[in-house]
Amino acid sequence: MTDLVIRALAAGEEALFDSLPDPGLVGLAAFGKTYRAMAAAGEYRPEWTWVALRDDVVVARAAWWAGPQDDSPIALDWFDFTDAEAAVRLLRASPLRAEYSLRLPPGWRDVPAVREQAEARIDTAVAAGLTLLVERFAYRWTPDCGVPARSGRLVFRPEPDDAVILDVFRRIHQGSLDAHVRRTVAASGLEAAAQEDLDYLRWLPSPREWWRLAYTPAGELVGLTVPGHHYSDPLVAYIGVVPEQRGHGYAYDLLVEATHLLVDEGADRIVAGTDQTNVPMAAHFARAGYPVAQERVDLV
Repeated sequence: MTDLVIRALAAGEEALFDSLPDPGLVGLAAFGKTYRAMAAAGEYRPEWTWVALRDDVVVARAAWWAGPQDDSPIALDWFDFTDAEAAVRLLRASPLRAEYSLRLPPGWRDVPAVREQAEARIDTAVAAGLTLLVERFAYRWTPDCGVPARSGRLVFRPEPDDAVILDVFRRIHQGSLDAHVRRTVAASGLEAAAQEDLDYLRWLPSPREWWRLAYTPAGELVGLTVPGHHYSDPLVAYIGVVPEQRGHGYAYDLLVEATHLLVDEGADRIVAGTDQTNVPMAAHFARAGYPVAQERVDLV
């Protein structure tokens, strides 16, 4: 068998990357995304795009994503192949390390061809050394879904001091159901998890002034809600309730407030997400009229 060549893409080789046949059942291709368009927007870069070739034919490919201002990739979100062994070798050979996020259509396990494609990617990533972390729901709200009514139970105030927000994160992360938070807390501690989420919110290109702390009418802190904007869509960037206020359904109020703030800013769509294991939050999204647009499998 011809030796496998594994290398980063050179500038202008977008056609080479696109030469691998893809049925478009899973991954970004299943949702109308193309590598060329995303690369043209600066979301993929040649040095962060790798291919495995045999006889000059692409048999595996991987592209790591980042925002326009980032110095290193944030996620592996394009990964497919016609040769699973070559794909394993590609992931091991690349010096790039980031979470692998596989986008999937809702109910993907119910369609045999889709399930086959998804499980092939997951199994190959695991063989390369990644570990399944969590499955998530991804939501996409549009005006047709209706704007949920505010309950009036809470008072929302902006908080410009990052030190205050960091302390709120420390409180919210105690007993969190979020798999990413739990992983960071287990590996590096509560402080690291709080800083990680603050850094993510600061990374977003949306205004810092949109962040809101929520209080009861008596002035007790309830939690944090952050409407934001990613590089492609308006989004519910964060919702969290402090431990002593859980069990009252306040996360729903935080979600509704974020929705109203984004609509007031002119949003004609809003994306959001939660772990499938976070049953209470998934129920709040359903109640607020947010339909599941995608599922996602995260491997680290």
